[in-house]
Amino acid sequence: MKKISALLWMVTLVFVLASCGTSQTEKGGGKKAADSEKKTLRIVTDAAYAPFEYMDKGNIVGFDVDFVKAVVKNAGYKAEFDNVGWDPVFVEITNKRADIGMSSITINDDRKQTYDFSLPYFLSTNKILVSENSQIKNAKDLKNKVVAVQNGTTGQAAIEKLFGKNNENLKKFENNNLAIMELNSGGADAVVADNAVVEVYAKNNPEKKLKVIEDSENFDSEFYGLMFPKGSKLKTDIDKAVKKVIDDGTYEKIYKKWFGRNPDLNKLKAQQE
Repeated sequence: MKKISALLWMVTLVFVLASCGTSQTEKGGGKKAADSEKKTLRIVTDAAYAPFEYMDKGNIVGFDVDFVKAVVKNAGYKAEFDNVGWDPVFVEITNKRADIGMSSITINDDRKQTYDFSLPYFLSTNKILVSENSQIKNAKDLKNKVVAVQNGTTGQAAIEKLFGKNNENLKKFENNNLAIMELNSGGADAVVADNAVVEVYAKNNPEKKLKVIEDSENFDSEFYGLMFPKGSKLKTDIDKAVKKVIDDGTYEKIYKKWFGRNPDLNKLKAQQE
């Protein structure tokens, strides 16, 4: 009996030790797995807006893409980008089928009634794209001229503010590429769009013989933000990450990569306060 009791005791001890070891391994493994599992955010965009977001060999690339990848990683998430088109970006966010709208979206009071926005991350203004021999010198000269814009953008709003919403000379297109094609084909006298879009197009297509006109008197400065469904809990995490990416120099590197110059960080940071 004594030998049997001792044997039973040994078996029990081995079982207990094995159980303890297994329990610790599972806890450790579970913690490691939990740490490695990051929520993937669905980010919708209109990838027809070079150099901010556009298609290149089947991939969505651009300034916004690089910036958002850095922000999302800093916030502890993963990013999944989906090219859905301009109007559908707003539909997807409204219906909460996407986590973030990323499409060079200007923050304005009208949009803030329906959506939440991150801290501003880009300073922009509308500029005018015309042929080199055009007599247009400022926004006021666009009166009675055919102007092409992307529908639903601040470029459209800027022209409507100057010449009325029912302006018959305003041509609205699904994206800026189509608006610029209309200019190149002679169907429009000018395109009004964000400065980086028209500047990069004119620079990359010298054979089109186009020039860019600035008019800070008639076109207001704008700031882009990442767009969320109203009440999104992501905003706090993303805002912290936006600040970090700007403060640690990552933003400046990405900006210089795509625009070849340094950003005006003072104006950007002042707008974030």
